[in-house]
Amino acid sequence: MEQVDMKKIFIETYGCQMNFSDSEIVGSILSDNNYLITTDINEADCILINTCAIREGAEQRIRKRLKELKALRRNKPWFKVGVLGCMAERLKEQLMEEEDNVNLVAGPDAYRTLPELLKQVETGAKAANVLLSEEETYAEIDPVRLGSNGISAFISIMRGCENFCAYCVVPYTRGRERSRDPKTIVNEAKRLFENGYKEVTLLGQNVNSYHWTDDDGNIVDFPELMKQVAEIDPTLRVRYSTSHPKDLSDKLLEVMSSYDNICKCIHLPVQSGSNRMLKLMNRKYTVEWYLDRIAAIRRYMPDCAITTDVIAGFCGETLEDHEQTLSLFKQVGYDYAFMFKYSMRPNTYAHKRLTDDVSEEEKTRRLEEIIALQGELSLTSYQKDLGKTFEVLIEGTSKRNKEQLFGRNSQNKVIVFDGNGHKPGEYVKVKVLKCTSATLIGELV
Repeated sequence: MEQVDMKKIFIETYGCQMNFSDSEIVGSILSDNNYLITTDINEADCILINTCAIREGAEQRIRKRLKELKALRRNKPWFKVGVLGCMAERLKEQLMEEEDNVNLVAGPDAYRTLPELLKQVETGAKAANVLLSEEETYAEIDPVRLGSNGISAFISIMRGCENFCAYCVVPYTRGRERSRDPKTIVNEAKRLFENGYKEVTLLGQNVNSYHWTDDDGNIVDFPELMKQVAEIDPTLRVRYSTSHPKDLSDKLLEVMSSYDNICKCIHLPVQSGSNRMLKLMNRKYTVEWYLDRIAAIRRYMPDCAITTDVIAGFCGETLEDHEQTLSLFKQVGYDYAFMFKYSMRPNTYAHKRLTDDVSEEEKTRRLEEIIALQGELSLTSYQKDLGKTFEVLIEGTSKRNKEQLFGRNSQNKVIVFDGNGHKPGEYVKVKVLKCTSATLIGELV
């Protein structure tokens, strides 16, 4: 194979689980078109970077990475670089003009055209496709499981978002909401199980909005889809991400509580504990509504873990608003949280209509307060598990001790324990003896 054939592709992924799922779709499309997906960047003829645009820091990280890749061209002048995903969608012109080592740009709905774009690049031209689609779901593509442990896998069930939260760029980079045919989702989960996978995570920007109507008028909503996947086999664990609080229904909670293999963990982003801020953010629910959903979760599943996202220092946030967020955290007692300080994203409602008026110093101070509080809440959550016995799906060997294994329980908490001859992919019972604020430590029962 000649070097200019560009047959070996290295895919590097940043950002959310949806991006990792998309990279697997890209791998499948390219593999079907005679490209080899390599795990060694040094032998690659082209690197495709799947990017995130949700925060400014994520984009700056990609810019830095693009500069680092210039070094590879000193010894490999034919080496090509492509930028995929949300940042590609948002910054096509800038990437093509300002980054002289970017040869290809493709948005999230353009991955089927990658073989054609790569052929254009091989001729020495630059190539781009960032057209958004109202129909593309990549439903029939069987993703290549990149870097998989062979135990857990992601399944994208829908694409796009129509919530238009004031701070968020996703509706502009991923397009309108559309759901996959449920038959293709169930079949993908079945194939994974038949190939030895023990856990699937159903992905969407807002999985609660999943909706499919077939040619006969039959409707499959998200609770029904969860049932269909859970019924594939009782030893196949089912997770999902992410829920929007405005759409979390009792029907879904009923389904979750009825199936042992549907994991008891719900990620429910709150973003703020202030009704005034929630309205400014266009979140479409109140603190009271959110707390009602928390109460419903605990009513149906008392042992369910609850995690969240929160933004510190959004436009116009006062100290009182911030204190209300801290109060909400204490009231809910989250098991874990993803916590960020606000960064203005171009073309969002906030960028066009609001003022980013909280100083960086104050954003950092408020974020550090939230992080400190959540550290206490996480430790309390994990301490409550001391003495309990959980079913754990073994995922691999502990990084700190090769004699120990680790896995997660239904609540998505990591548990480390002595392996005693067990292997990844097995279910075992583990009793919790000790804990940190992020890990449970136990022994086999």
